[in-house]
Amino acid sequence: MILLLGGEKGGTGKSTLATNLAAWLAVQGCDVLLVDTDVQRTAANWVDRRHLLSNVPAVHCAERRGNVFHALRDLAKRYEQVIVDAGGRDSEELRTALVAAHQVYVPLRASQPDLETSLHMNELVTLAHGMNPTLEARVLISMAPTNPSVKEAVDARELLQELSALLPSAVTISERKVYRDAMTEGRGACELDNDKARAEIAALAGEIYGDTHGEIQP
Repeated sequence: MILLLGGEKGGTGKSTLATNLAAWLAVQGCDVLLVDTDVQRTAANWVDRRHLLSNVPAVHCAERRGNVFHALRDLAKRYEQVIVDAGGRDSEELRTALVAAHQVYVPLRASQPDLETSLHMNELVTLAHGMNPTLEARVLISMAPTNPSVKEAVDARELLQELSALLPSAVTISERKVYRDAMTEGRGACELDNDKARAEIAALAGEIYGDTHGEIQP
């Protein structure tokens, strides 16, 4: 399966989610490929750091630019799971990945500028559905405040209910230092000692791939 983490807004946690899901799949024993289509190489750099570790399961990496449709479909034949980390902008990479992907998740902060970009992403997904009608698309609140008195994520999810092509994810990913630590170390939160972050990633993986205690959907 090809999972795309995409969106036209930078700094929303796409690379964080891509790397954490890749690590989670690797820990489950999956042969997983992380495809970095962004010139900033955030995901690729994470894989480079991971390769220096001796006590973690491997995550493979490929970098692709431009029209990535054929490359992604070919790579999906060679790996059990493919995760695509697309840069935070409307690009050829994002648009062609939308046509190739089986699922797309659009992470957004619960802020007005981020929420405004969801309207254009909704249009892009609608266009992609014309060529890729089985594409499943969800929008995810990411980097949410952990303070329970702050209701930004709840309010944002209500606004996102109005999007026609993007379904709101039932999962919220919070702003946690452990995610930054994991990125720096080349690990996933599932490999570090933080129960809340581990539970968030497991919940997201369960929504994407099916029952986390059962067989992962191809």
